[in-house]
Amino acid sequence: MLCAVSFNRYGRLYYLDPGELRPQVGDRVLVPTDDGPEVAECVWAAQWVTEDTDGFPRLVGLAGDDDLRRDEALRRRKAEAKVAAKRLIRSHGLPMKVVAVDHVLGSAESGGERSTVYFTAPHRVDFRSLVRDLGATLHCRVELRQLSARDSARVQGGIGSCGRDLCCATFLTDFEPVTIRMAKDQDLPLNPLRISGACGRLMCCLKYEHPLYTRFQESAPAVGSRVSTPEGDGRVVGHSVPRDAVTVRLDADGSRSMCSRADVCGPRRAHDQR
Repeated sequence: MLCAVSFNRYGRLYYLDPGELRPQVGDRVLVPTDDGPEVAECVWAAQWVTEDTDGFPRLVGLAGDDDLRRDEALRRRKAEAKVAAKRLIRSHGLPMKVVAVDHVLGSAESGGERSTVYFTAPHRVDFRSLVRDLGATLHCRVELRQLSARDSARVQGGIGSCGRDLCCATFLTDFEPVTIRMAKDQDLPLNPLRISGACGRLMCCLKYEHPLYTRFQESAPAVGSRVSTPEGDGRVVGHSVPRDAVTVRLDADGSRSMCSRADVCGPRRAHDQR
């Protein structure tokens, strides 16, 4: 069985093995982390799946009153740290934008409390004085980490041009290289507003269907080539990769016919393509 939880509303989903528990949507559960169990909200009730769940972490249990009070204190400290970081960044005149704050309510044995501030900046920033002031303000150890544009979008989340939650904020775990060649192979308009994601970089989903286009182009007759179809001979004038078909202008009457790639035989003769 598997269930899905999120630490923030509309945030990234994490899939876990519920074990003997059967959490329902909206239940607060304890999720194992490197800093100990943390409270998260169940957004996908436990249900049977066909995949092997041995590699998934297991829920610690359902969150109790003490866990909820600790989670509320943690969220309050995160909000305080974010406000303090923004105020001090303005006072230092640094070109930084705070994206998120992570806070750990550690004990003296584990190193005490610490805050990690994630930010974006157009270039490398000397924030040593900012770290000192933040530590004095928050009375804890402070770390600052600069994020790339893609990591920033993953942390903040949002809605993509498709109308769904960002892939990087839900299921995408690794960023694979995306190139402008992929957009060209898919005959997409090379307009940055059309092929860029929320991060301002090329959309990760350009890579999803690219192998399909590559295989199609390797076996389909090229545009302009002469072919034979069940409806007669003609010349290829277009491709429709999602339909696995080609558009052919027939010699007989000049009409266009969309034929399955498997039904098209061609090129016919070498001299026909001249």
